[in-house]
Amino acid sequence: MISSGAPVYVVDDDASVRESVGSLIRSAGWPVEAFGSARQFLDSRWASKPGCVVLDLDLPGMSGLELQGKLDARFSVIFLTGRGDIPTSVRAMKAGAQEFLTKPPPDDQLLEAIGRALARTPLRHAQPTSSEPLPDASVGMSVGMSVGMSVGMSVGMIGKSRALSEVLELVDAVAPTEATVLILGETGTGKERVARAVHDRSPRRSQPFVSVNCAAIPQSLIASDLFGHEKGAFTGAVQRRTGRFEQAQGGTLFLDEIGELPAETQVALLRVLQEREFERVGGRHPIAADVRVIAATNRDLPAAIAAGAFRSDLFYRLNVFPIEMPPLRERREDIPLLVEYFMNRGQGPATRARSVHPRALELLHAYSWPGNIRELQNVVERALIVSPEEELTVDARWVPGPPPTRTSDEAPGTMEPSAEPAGASLMAEGSLAELERQTILRTLVAVSGNRRLAATKLGIGLRTLYEKLKRYDLH
Repeated sequence: MISSGAPVYVVDDDASVRESVGSLIRSAGWPVEAFGSARQFLDSRWASKPGCVVLDLDLPGMSGLELQGKLDARFSVIFLTGRGDIPTSVRAMKAGAQEFLTKPPPDDQLLEAIGRALARTPLRHAQPTSSEPLPDASVGMSVGMSVGMSVGMSVGMIGKSRALSEVLELVDAVAPTEATVLILGETGTGKERVARAVHDRSPRRSQPFVSVNCAAIPQSLIASDLFGHEKGAFTGAVQRRTGRFEQAQGGTLFLDEIGELPAETQVALLRVLQEREFERVGGRHPIAADVRVIAATNRDLPAAIAAGAFRSDLFYRLNVFPIEMPPLRERREDIPLLVEYFMNRGQGPATRARSVHPRALELLHAYSWPGNIRELQNVVERALIVSPEEELTVDARWVPGPPPTRTSDEAPGTMEPSAEPAGASLMAEGSLAELERQTILRTLVAVSGNRRLAATKLGIGLRTLYEKLKRYDLH
């Protein structure tokens, strides 16, 4: 456990939030103290000890913003709020908040934010012992101590492969500069983690990191979301709205799924990159853009250019410093480290597995992993739930493909019911949802991640595809 150093404070008037967030933080190995109001925190002995404050924005009495104003620079602040409006988040960031998260934040996102905040907190000198799991890889320490130190631990990625080492070398080289970065790679390879690593190692690390998924925003709203709009700019624009570029001023804007950006917005983005200024939708006055842009895509952009779907001039502006993320099948030596990490993070009363059966590890190593690290995480979490013994076992149907052979008297590390082909067994005995998930994955791989084309091939609408991607955690 972490026995000393900066603690984490949870300040929220909702007892259920205090309990759930506090339990999550404790399970990650950090010391935590919870308070029901700003005044309760200020009156406690902890108010003089530096740490990370996970703070509810809408506290009764003294608000979260008011409490933030009373804290000195030794405290890092992460806001939690039920309303994620941009003007409030901008005020919070300008006042010194490290993060601004909408309730309920995903566990990974909250733990990553806490890790980054503690890294900036003065007097943070505690380290977990080698027997404890880390809260998340992004806090900068290895969780795979029993199988070797991870070279990627300091940027939020676990592994010791040469492929990962090369990525980290590129991150180290480009982070101190102002160069635009284009991160390329298949879905689930960790592109956003690398973008955050570039930001966290750059001179802009104390300023906001704003992430936008270009594919998740309707085409009619993407310009307003990025650049903001003036009151009356279009029907429904009842007040001025600041966009993501303004929210990221002084920091970094991460444009994920850049290959899905509509043509007219590509033109506007090109102007920002060239002129370092933009206008709100309906606005007349240019606004200076003091923002570093990092973009990412799983699409083949040269092919999209040839097809007329992406501007070549925008590609050249984005492709100043490309970083290509290796798929998991090209860094298989990292699989044991990743499995151990996901097992450690998933430990709880309902899980029994403490080690991995050799046969299970063989299956995981042999699989092609079209969903990459995200798919591996899902498989490990599923195995933790169903493994009957203290050794982690894996159902061969979850990782279809040519598995390694084993003798009849070998102790099974899988729950393989028969010698039927994986697809037939899955349809006969398994989950139709899993079959649908695998079909969607293979289709996306076949079309190089083009979601519109994948939806067409699957015979479903684009909105339906996005719903299924979210349902199966493939987004």
